[in-house]
Amino acid sequence: MVHSFLIHTLCPVGALSCTESRVLYSRVFGADLTQTGPAGDREQESEARRLLQKEQLAVVARQVRSVCALQREAAGRPGLHETGAVLGEEEAALQEADSGVLRLAEGDPFPREHTVVWLGVQALGFVLVCEAHENLLLAEGTLRSLARHCLEHLRLLGTGSEVLLKADRIEVLLHRLLPHGQLLFLNHRFKHSLDKELGACLAR
Repeated sequence: MVHSFLIHTLCPVGALSCTESRVLYSRVFGADLTQTGPAGDREQESEARRLLQKEQLAVVARQVRSVCALQREAAGRPGLHETGAVLGEEEAALQEADSGVLRLAEGDPFPREHTVVWLGVQALGFVLVCEAHENLLLAEGTLRSLARHCLEHLRLLGTGSEVLLKADRIEVLLHRLLPHGQLLFLNHRFKHSLDKELGACLAR
């Protein structure tokens, strides 16, 4: 089971410092527990949960950004602030993407241990936060497929590309490739059919 999916920056944006990252899109899977009590209390609890989730995902984004920066530095590649976005070269950018796995200890930042699978494509980070026991090869394959469709069809590498304005199209991708946070085992034929279906849907 996947806990959440997020897209975030890997380089300074606006007033952000070189050590910060901005979450551009996030989706947390799983329904909240049914709440009882006065409506006002439920609204306060819901807002508190939303703020907690936002901070937890921000922590994940910062950790991924830090690890990606170290990995690029160790490999002698340009720093995150020096990496430019090249529109039209999405496939090449994905092939050259940095990738890795992080273990999040209990309480850092989630109550239970989780595993993070991430891709660093130029200035963007794509992340799946998974349950600790999840199949990591399957998670990486799903993440690469999500990132490929985002880059090819939504043109996220373009200068000034606004991820937030494309949130509904990202939701379409998640609904097909990661329904309710469940990783799918796809054979080649079904994967090819799904890719064609998504390409037609996102081209509209």
